Amino acid sequence: QVQLVESGGGLVQAGGSLRLSCAASGRTISGYSMAWFRQAPGKEREFVAAISWSGGSTYYADSVKGRFTISRDNAKKTVYLQMNSLKPEDTAVYYCAANVAGGGKYYERMSYASWGQGTQVTVAS
Repeated sequence: QVQLVESGGGLVQAGGSLRLSCAASGRTISGYSMAWFRQAPGKEREFVAAISWSGGSTYYADSVKGRFTISRDNAKKTVYLQMNSLKPEDTAVYYCAANVAGGGKYYERMSYASWGQGTQVTVAS
């Protein structure tokens, strides 16, 4: 199994930027597609961005397209989420996830078996 630990969250003003990191331990992540999800208080966990095992394909939720960028460094076993032009509605706990079984839809939570503990992102207006 692969263990995931997110970092980089914090408090930022609207319009600011943050870079989240997801460090993996245990098994390598080089063969897995990876994703970021987020969950705001009182809301369902929702898809944010995903990246293929090679990094050659990326996918984004419409709400973050053009503002967020997902990337990965397989040698460092780390996935990143660069978040620019942050808005108060981006406030949530952000989770990293690994599709260890393969298959499934990239935007569905059930496609991902390994999850991190989450990192809080708060955007002040």
